[in-house]
Amino acid sequence: MEELTEADAVAVVRLWSEADLAPQGRDLGAEYRQALADGASTVLGLRQEGVVVATVMVGHDGHRGWVYFLAVAPAQRRRGLARRLLVAAEQWLAARGATRLQLLVRSDDRDAQGFYEHLGYPVQDFQVRGRAIV
Repeated sequence: MEELTEADAVAVVRLWSEADLAPQGRDLGAEYRQALADGASTVLGLRQEGVVVATVMVGHDGHRGWVYFLAVAPAQRRRGLARRLLVAAEQWLAARGATRLQLLVRSDDRDAQGFYEHLGYPVQDFQVRGRAIV
């Protein structure tokens, strides 16, 4: 597990695209660069034979930690990599004083919902609302 750098941008954006993580109309490269530019966030990754095969973006607001863009290359799935990423994200956040970890899961992504439920991330009883401001 390592914190990724600007040099990994192309590989990470490719992985995020393959995993269908692109929010509507958002620039994944810009999302990645923004995470690296701010000390309150980073992108953790796993490599196999020098190739980035799994990532998670993690950040905190001083109280809560957030996980975004958890992605594992299709050929590497079901090998425990996503679980390892979440453990690393929890450790990264705990080291920075975050007391809770939260994440967003698409309502139509049943596989992701089952994965998080299995790992002890229950559905929270609140709505998340948002809109683009740019």
